[in-house]
Amino acid sequence: MITLDNVFTRWDGFTIEDINLKINEGEYFVILGPTGAGKTLLLELIAGFWEPDKGVIEMFGKDVTQIPPEEREVGFVYQDYMLFPHLNVKENIAFGLRLKNVHPDKITDRVNTIVKTLGIYDLLDRDVSTLSGGEAQRVALARALVLKPRVLLLDEPLSALDPNVQDKVRGEIKKIHKRFGITIIHITHNREEAMILGDRIAVMGKGKIYQVGVPAEIFRRPASHFVAEFVGVQNILTGNIKKKGRIEIKGLTDGVIFTSSSMTGKAKLAIRPEDIIISPKKITTSARNVLRGKVISMVDKGTVMSVEVDAGQPITAYITRESLENLNITLGQHIYLVFKAQNVHLFQQ
Repeated sequence: MITLDNVFTRWDGFTIEDINLKINEGEYFVILGPTGAGKTLLLELIAGFWEPDKGVIEMFGKDVTQIPPEEREVGFVYQDYMLFPHLNVKENIAFGLRLKNVHPDKITDRVNTIVKTLGIYDLLDRDVSTLSGGEAQRVALARALVLKPRVLLLDEPLSALDPNVQDKVRGEIKKIHKRFGITIIHITHNREEAMILGDRIAVMGKGKIYQVGVPAEIFRRPASHFVAEFVGVQNILTGNIKKKGRIEIKGLTDGVIFTSSSMTGKAKLAIRPEDIIISPKKITTSARNVLRGKVISMVDKGTVMSVEVDAGQPITAYITRESLENLNITLGQHIYLVFKAQNVHLFQQ
């Protein structure tokens, strides 16, 4: 297990504030947040490149807060890969082993093993300046993995790649995780990347951790307005719960939204667009929430159509293009939005 206990540091005008995390051995842990959240600085604190002003970092039962990076058994891959331009691929991969004075025969064996595993054996004699983005990424991973680290730290590893290559390398990283059983801490601003790769996700912003949980928990039950907005929950409304299970929303046409939560007092609610059913007429359903409103926008999102409805407050729902055509829904039309109480998520931050 990797533990960060009240880790605090100030660096170049930025503050990492009392970070508390527990990352399990063998876990694929993603730190998700916008640019400027402090993700890279946090990763570098875990790696040992910086020492925190306060707090303790433990790895596998050992306090490593003041231990240098080379003694932490970590591999680090930056988003720009940081390959040495004066060395070819083989020399780049072998560089760390040579620093550790590993016998040349063992270096050859370990380099050959890792490049075959990653499918880059044919790149060994190439100049790194001739590599594509995907090839450079694999070489950077090989250079980290050849040292047999217990922890692999990935700093936005896919951000420099085009979408098609991202999908391929994402699959390769998942295979690496499964094959080596290594603990991976991966930072990204990409929600899809976090959802696909992470066993658990920590959402970070402004030097703070706002929520930690499995992907379904983060994306469907955000704990704060910041998390809800960042993970793409579009329908965030503010109201007051005077009676259990009923949240009063100012300006909303029907005035009340039903929820399965037992929360009381002032609260915010989030409804994911994909949890809302659209109907041109009122329908009989077990769903308790039925709102009437006027279609004010329809946007093609590729796999779905995004339909924005003015129900006293703007509410967005997703529907397939085929369903939209079958229902014959048009701009300016009055329609019904239907959703279950259990799909209304409440939070008070």
